[in-house]
Order: sequence, then C-alpha cells, then structure tokens
Amino acid sequence: MHPTEQLSKGDPLNSPFLGDAIPRWGNRVSRWVGRGILRLVGWRFEGQVPNLPKMVLIGAPHTSNWDFPLAMVALFAVQARVYWLGKHTFVSGPLKPLLLWMGGVSVDRRAAHGVVAQTAVQFQQRDQFLLGLSPEGTRKLVPHWKMGFFYIAKEAGVPIIPVSLDYGRKTIGIGAPIEPEIGETAVLAQLKTFYDGVEAKYPTQFSLENIRPRSSKNK
Repeated sequence: MHPTEQLSKGDPLNSPFLGDAIPRWGNRVSRWVGRGILRLVGWRFEGQVPNLPKMVLIGAPHTSNWDFPLAMVALFAVQARVYWLGKHTFVSGPLKPLLLWMGGVSVDRRAAHGVVAQTAVQFQQRDQFLLGLSPEGTRKLVPHWKMGFFYIAKEAGVPIIPVSLDYGRKTIGIGAPIEPEIGETAVLAQLKTFYDGVEAKYPTQFSLENIRPRSSKNK
C-alpha cells in the first residue's frame, strides 16, 4: 500500500503524505493544533505534495484576511516548511525573530539585481527551499496577476505548484507541478484550468479572466 493511502485511510483531513525531500516544520504539538483547527472548521486537503526539495507554491484566490491564517494552520497540520518574501525593513524590524521563525525571507526591492535575482540566490544557497507567493498581491479584484512567481521559478529552475483555497468545498487543493520552461502563456493556461470552479471567500473579488500578465489585453 502506498504511504498516502495509509495516511488518508480514516483521516477526515485527507492529509497529504510528505516525502523525505520536503523540509519539515514544527513538532507533534503544532501538528496536533493545526489538524485540530482544520477539523473544527471543516476543512480538508485535496491532492498531494510532490516530493521535491525546491519549488514555488502559489496560493489563490486571495480575497480575505482569513486566507493567511488558514494557510498557516494548514502548514502546521502537515508540518511543511514554506518560506515567504518580505520587505527588508519589515522582516528585519522588531518582530524579526518571530517573522524569521514563520518563514519570512528578507528582500531589498531597492537592489539593482532585483527581487527575482535575490530570490533565485536563496534557492541556490539552500538544499531545500519551498517558497510561497500570492500572485494577486492583494485581497481586492486585480486586473492581472503579478508574474514574479513565474520569473522566480524560471530563474531558479524549479517547478510551480498551484494551491487553492476553495471556500465553497472547504478544500485546500494542491496541483501538479508546472514547469516554467513551457512558457508564460502555457503556464497561465494550466493555472486557469486548475483554478476553474474554485470559490473564493468573496467570489466577486476573484476572476479567472484576470489570470494574465500586465501586458495582456482584454479581448
């Protein structure tokens, strides 16, 4: 029997199995707390985490203040270590120890080589590095996605893993790896397919038509 079948059998959360390449976070207590909260609010997982040491995970839809706490609880529940980018003045402020513990990675947007190059270095310097990004960048309806996730994945040579928060079905969906080498247009087409049917907390603030780069024009 596959490990995922053993774990999912009798598990109301349908928790994904994490392979040995995935960096871990937390302990038994944090896992118990995370799983307990998800059971209490009625959420579960759908899909499996690919056993890869490095990847860019993108989360959508992002329309509510509840999205981030829900994502953190999910990470506690599965004990996966996922990092996120923060402005250097924020991550290095008075809350630095807490933010670093929570996975914050400092980036300086003023640097000449830019955020993409800085983040690619983070991938190069670590044996394991899972980076989580929100391509919408805000809880409001956006006319286009920020494509930083694509350029970071391409520069670092790592796959993109889409993750969804479906408030309609109360599922945290995990998609299959998408290789950035197939090109921006093909990547976005696969993302539209993955997020089709996913219900945001506030549905009017999320649109599949806006899964496109800034340069795209409305047809």
